[in-house]
Amino acid sequence: MQVHIRQAKVTDPASEFHNKLVDITVKNGVIDQITVSKNKGGETTVESGRKKLYTSPKGAGQLSVSPGWVDILADYREPGYEQKETIETGLNAAAAGGFTDVFVAPNTNPVIGSKSVIEYILKKATGHAVSLHPLGSISQNIEGKSLAEMMDMHAHGAIAFTDGWHPVQNSNLMLKALEYVKAFNGTLIQIPEDTSISGTGLMHEGTVSTHLGMPGIPDEAETIIINRDLQLLRYTGSRLHFTGVSTAAGVEMIRKAKREKLNVTCSVTPYHLLLTDEVLKGYDSLYKVSPPIRSEKDRKALIKGLKDGTIDCITSHHRPHEQDAKAKEFEYAKHGMNIQELAFNIALAGVADAVGADVLVNALSTVPRNIFGLEQATIAKGANARLTLFSIGKSSTKVAKTASMGINNPFLNTELPGSVVGIISNDTVQIK
Repeated sequence: MQVHIRQAKVTDPASEFHNKLVDITVKNGVIDQITVSKNKGGETTVESGRKKLYTSPKGAGQLSVSPGWVDILADYREPGYEQKETIETGLNAAAAGGFTDVFVAPNTNPVIGSKSVIEYILKKATGHAVSLHPLGSISQNIEGKSLAEMMDMHAHGAIAFTDGWHPVQNSNLMLKALEYVKAFNGTLIQIPEDTSISGTGLMHEGTVSTHLGMPGIPDEAETIIINRDLQLLRYTGSRLHFTGVSTAAGVEMIRKAKREKLNVTCSVTPYHLLLTDEVLKGYDSLYKVSPPIRSEKDRKALIKGLKDGTIDCITSHHRPHEQDAKAKEFEYAKHGMNIQELAFNIALAGVADAVGADVLVNALSTVPRNIFGLEQATIAKGANARLTLFSIGKSSTKVAKTASMGINNPFLNTELPGSVVGIISNDTVQIK
């Protein structure tokens, strides 16, 4: 395969071409040539052979090219829950959202807790433009009682370990897991939620929950787990990543832990950057997520954390559901949003002018690759081509239906800033 990208702006601080307008030739999955464009102001195109795959529309923002984006927690539910999402439909949604790499949650049936399930998942993903990376379970059957065979899963392709949507509550189990993964320099991923506190809550505890008469989830449901796990991390000297951090207090705790040089990193979802608990005034179950959407104060603290580097990554927490799982009373509806295809646009809308494109791209590509040991995707001659093509400027996105099977996307038919043009990865070009 040979692809030519003409008149694209490089967004990659690690590249000598950062912020420059370039022409790129990709041949057999490798960046064969990259030169500064001489015909500035000319037509921006993506071509494969003699076929034009993309031509910039009039008035659209400048086409940008960055290292391929990484989503470190998405739920594809296969095997066991294919009515929600299959590996194929999930990867198609990821490609449409600009992701070249996806970490898939272990909350399947059977769970991703053994070599055989990992091999099954990797085989199902073979040949797709998006690379799938299984997350192995921390505990057997995600029951939070005894350790899973993490060493064996690591040897067969598990990128990191988590119990996904069932955060580890047992302190002794978490301690053992942190000690265990040190043997192979592994990383644990934890959603910071004390379920004994959050279990009866339906939304963020605050003035809105009081007004609506809905049981609230206080900040302490997050901060108690962060405090506990940071203490265990301090004791073990291991590696830990918190995902879905949602409170100002939680961000500050992680900020202090980083100053202490603990090996801790964290990520935020796009919807926590954009929304506040005010959206729940309509009792719309599409906004029921875990951790919950919080206050404007928290939202601003998350943006500040992303800007100063306390928050390392942006991850979708993509959780697709069928109609029956969401179309019911708020109390009984399942948690989660199907937003992987629009994750970039939602994050961009949330940070507005507070955070530049460089920071967003860094949080979507370079930093997660560093944290989890993925091959870097630097835009340079001779590098493997794992590229995301996108536009910010004057461009916008509005979709009526996503590639995902999930119906639970509150952003359908909503105009959002920016657009994802496509990806080049695994010697495949996929343009929307």
